[in-house]
This record gives sequence, structure tokens and C-alpha cells, in this order.
Amino acid sequence: MKKIYFLTGSQDLYGEETLAQAEKDSLEMVRFLNEKIGDIAEIVHTPIVKTSNEAEDLCVKASADKDCIAVIMWMHTFSPAKMWIRALKALKKPMLHLHTQYNEKLPYDSIDMDFMNLNQSAHGDREFGFICTRLGIKREVVAGYYKHDDVIAQIRRFAHAAEGVDFCKGMKVAMFGNNMRDVAVTDGDRVESEIKYGWNVNYYGIGDLVKIANSVTDAEIDAKMAEYTDKYEMDTENIDAVREQAKYEVALDKFIAKENAAAFTDTFQDLHGLNQLPGIAAQNIMAKGIGFGPEGDYKTAALAAVLQKIAAGREGATGFMEDYTYDLTSGEELELAAHMLEVSPVFAASKPKIQVHHLGIGNKSDPARLVFDGIVGEGIAVSMVDMGDRFRLVCARIDLVKQPKEMPKLPVARLMWKIVPDFKTGAAAWIYAGGAHHAVVSTALTTEDIRLFAKLTDTELVIIDEKTELNAFEQQLELLDMMAKLKK
Repeated sequence: MKKIYFLTGSQDLYGEETLAQAEKDSLEMVRFLNEKIGDIAEIVHTPIVKTSNEAEDLCVKASADKDCIAVIMWMHTFSPAKMWIRALKALKKPMLHLHTQYNEKLPYDSIDMDFMNLNQSAHGDREFGFICTRLGIKREVVAGYYKHDDVIAQIRRFAHAAEGVDFCKGMKVAMFGNNMRDVAVTDGDRVESEIKYGWNVNYYGIGDLVKIANSVTDAEIDAKMAEYTDKYEMDTENIDAVREQAKYEVALDKFIAKENAAAFTDTFQDLHGLNQLPGIAAQNIMAKGIGFGPEGDYKTAALAAVLQKIAAGREGATGFMEDYTYDLTSGEELELAAHMLEVSPVFAASKPKIQVHHLGIGNKSDPARLVFDGIVGEGIAVSMVDMGDRFRLVCARIDLVKQPKEMPKLPVARLMWKIVPDFKTGAAAWIYAGGAHHAVVSTALTTEDIRLFAKLTDTELVIIDEKTELNAFEQQLELLDMMAKLKK
């Protein structure tokens, strides 16, 4: 079980009675938070912090605990911030500064200086906040009474983001083949990815997968086919092509388990030994929470795995998607997003159909794939790009809509959406920001989730939403470039 340490600040000047009451209050708060947050991570109560040594010991302990994904800091009384300097410099875990207090309301009839000395969060949290700012610590500040639903929702969002950051550490991404030839935006610095995020990205020859696929038994293929017919509608007579995909998925499952990979990529330019480009195989695996990126796009594969982890348990869908083509009817512009084959069935509005069609790229046999129309609702599209001297996340608000007409001759899964705030602004902003044609789309996450992940990983973020205005947006990008050069 993952943990979040709860640190309560005070000092040794208040006497045993006050400190004992602060300890009791802190423990009660932790019990309550565990009722509300404990399904994500256990909130671990720690002794009241009274000295710099105690503060440092707890931060060192949290940083060394592999099961600890974050800390929550709260100052019950005044807690001189110089005593936190060594502790905060030693802290290596994401921090939420909870600006709250034990009591919701003031006891107007009985309030005295003893009450004031005990309940000084308005005082102590400002002192603590200053030293965090002075030290340049990236953290999330949540203000409000800790039992209120909106505050709990913010803490839960932080916990999910911290879970995603923790998931990054040591996450393995397997690249079958390399990046698609001559393509720029899907490429990136794999060494820097591991330094910054913990993503261990490595190349594997497609022969490694072919060897496993050649050892798959008919019984294993039969079991996978039974899964397909249970989940999907068989809409083809070319069962051999579907069985070929089932064989690939069994092989991929074995490879992923053996390598403990959380994400993978392939490319149609490197399929030696395979008869088809993986279609259903990749689609079905994505539905299990494994990240995927086509054409060697390891950044999208890794980001998909992380955002699927953050979104786990929430309503909605999350997965890889590609910008493809537009309907540019004036004032009613729509984007049609799809890919050659690999769209996760989590986006399906109805039961997907298994079909086999010709694929005019890759020079392989006709691959089996899932075909469906996409879900509707509010969502986001998130792209990670390598700017050379830093990574950038581009997050755009989108509104997924029902396709206006049938597309009987388009044999792929697809989504359609309206670009926010409007086509001209949203599309131009995405291009100005250098956003890729590959993205992770989610109806489970919001821009707030991406903002938190970006903050906790110190990743540059630009958001495109209903407030976006191009002149200000371009100025923001110029400032970000200037800041990056100054840091360098």
C-alpha cells in the first residue's frame, strides 16, 4: 500500500498540554483523511514536529520510504520556518501544503489566548509558506476546512497526481524498432526522460517479439479468441487474420510481463517477421492500461501509461489518439481523430466490431482491427514535446461529439471533437506551442490534473481552453522561451 506522510508543525515553546492537544487533533484529522483518501494511499500520522532535527528526520524518512508517494504539511500552531530549512532541502517527495485548521468555526463565546495559541494555522502556515517560496519548492497549496467536500476533492486530485509521479519512477517503456524515419516531433531525448521522469526507455528488436509469437500455442490463441468474441462483435470471415492478431497479443502480454513494461511502441517500418501490423493486439492491450505510441513515439506511450494510472477508478476514458483530418464547415469545424489501427476500445460508444481491411502502408497482410464510433463528452488532449532544452506539455480542452454522418468506408476506430475555444484559435495555439500530432486524450482527467502533474515534475505547461487569446498566448510562449534560456 502506498503512503502519504502527514506532518504537523509546531514548536517546543507551548508546553506539554498544548502539544498533547495538537497531537490529538492531528491524529483525528489523519483518521478522517484516511476515510476519504485511504483508497489511494494510506495517510500516515507522524509525531508533532517541534524542532529542526525532528523535521529533518521525518523528511529524510519520507524521502527514503519507497512506499511514500507524497507528504502533507500542516502547521497547527506557529512553527518557526528556519527550523524547516534542512528538512525541506532533504525532502524528495511531492508536497501538499494543507492550509486548514482543526476547528471549522470560532467559539466566539469562549475564545481566549489559549485557544489562539493552539489554533494558529493562519499564522503558522504563512510562515511555512514563505520558506517554501524562498527555497523555490514546487508544491500544491490547498486552502479550506479539511472536512469540506471541495477540499477533499483537491487532496484526492493531488494524491492521484503524486501516484502518477511515483509510477513514473523506474517505469519501463519498450520500443520495438525506432522512431519513424525523418519524423521530428515524436522523437526525443530518452536519457533526459529517465533523468527527469524516471522513464527507462529502451530499444528492442522486433525479432524479440517474433520469437515469442512463434512459440504461442493454438490453445493460447483459442483462449484469446474467446475473449475477443465475448467483448467484441465478429464482423469478418477472415478468421485467420484475427487469429494472427490474437497470437501477437499473447506474445505482447508475455513480453510485457517478462520485461515489466508499462508502455510500448512499434512502427510499420520495422515489422520483419510479422505478417500484420499489430491492430486488435495493440488496441486490446491499451484497454488494460498499458501505454502505447505508434511509429516509435515513446513520449506519448509513456505519457499514456502515466495518465491512465492517474485516471484509474474515475469515470471516463484515457488513451492514445492522433489528429487526422478536419471538417472545415464554417462555424461548425470538427476534428476527426483516428489512426491506422491503434485506437483503444475504451473510447467506444458501442460494442466494437472486429473487421479485416487492407492497409496501404507497411507492405504487410491485411490486419484485423476494432472499428467503432467514439464516445462524447468534455475532454482534454495532452501532448508532450521535446523542446531541446526542456520538455513541454501542451494541454487543450476539447468537446467530443457524435459524428454527424455515418462513415461506412472508413475502416478504423475514430473520435470527433470540437476544438476549444474555437477552431481558428485552438488549432493555431496548438501549432504555435509545437504540439504533436499524437496526444493522450482523456474524458476522465481535466486540465487541473495535468497542471498538478506538470507542477510536481517541474515540466513546462501551456493550456489551451475557453480563455485562450492568441496574442497573449504567443507572448506566454515567448516568455517561456526566454525563461528557459535564462535558466540554461
